[in-house]
Amino acid sequence: MSTSSSTLAPTTNSVELEQPRSGTWDGGNEPFKASYGKLMMWFFLLSDAFTFAAFLTTYGMIRHRNPVYVGDVENFEFSTAYWPIPEKVFNAFPGFHGVDLPLAFVALMTMILIFSSVTMVLAVEAGHRMDKNDVQKWLLWTILFGATFLGSQAWEWSHFISGHEEGTLMSDGTMFHGANLTMNQYGPVLFGDLFFFITGFHGTHVFSGVCLLVWAFIATTNGTFEKRGHYEMVEKIGLYWHFVDLVWVFVFTFFYLV
Repeated sequence: MSTSSSTLAPTTNSVELEQPRSGTWDGGNEPFKASYGKLMMWFFLLSDAFTFAAFLTTYGMIRHRNPVYVGDVENFEFSTAYWPIPEKVFNAFPGFHGVDLPLAFVALMTMILIFSSVTMVLAVEAGHRMDKNDVQKWLLWTILFGATFLGSQAWEWSHFISGHEEGTLMSDGTMFHGANLTMNQYGPVLFGDLFFFITGFHGTHVFSGVCLLVWAFIATTNGTFEKRGHYEMVEKIGLYWHFVDLVWVFVFTFFYLV
């Protein structure tokens, strides 16, 4: 009698196995309500953040190992013997030839990127409302801001390459203007190398972001996202764009302010 009752009674383990799985990380669930595409974008941005962090750390170490200018800022002169003062290098502004405007143009570029983040947020918000016209409008504004930033960076590069009028006297007695990968009017050669590499790497990201935004604008115009029933792609591009904008804040702080 005891044997048959023990046989019929279900075990605790069998009851537990019959319970449905409802944990966050169980198969078939979306962790933190994020889709596969969003998770992959976050993974990419995390790896990209490590890359930028390595570049900026390298800049900080090289900057620390080089001697700094000692004296009054008013008496500063470019020399390869010490690291240049950023506001003396980046003090030009388009249309104001010969006027000393320290970091004014770089500050304007930063504001342009900040505005582009605002318009990107509005585009994503419009996508949540399934408002095609607003998505188009704010994407177009973001594209214009991004293209303006790229044009501004191209002008800054050209001015950095052409150099200041006074130039720097090199060891062979010649006067050199501007900077390239092997010579630098403003200071040590590594200063110019890091400028081209770090700002160029960031500019490549901005260019890629503008290309993605143009594609999203065309897709929105053609009704692609309306047919899908959501604007998640715009949101994923927005994550990338905000990351690019945030990185510029660190580049601006490290390279132009330190």
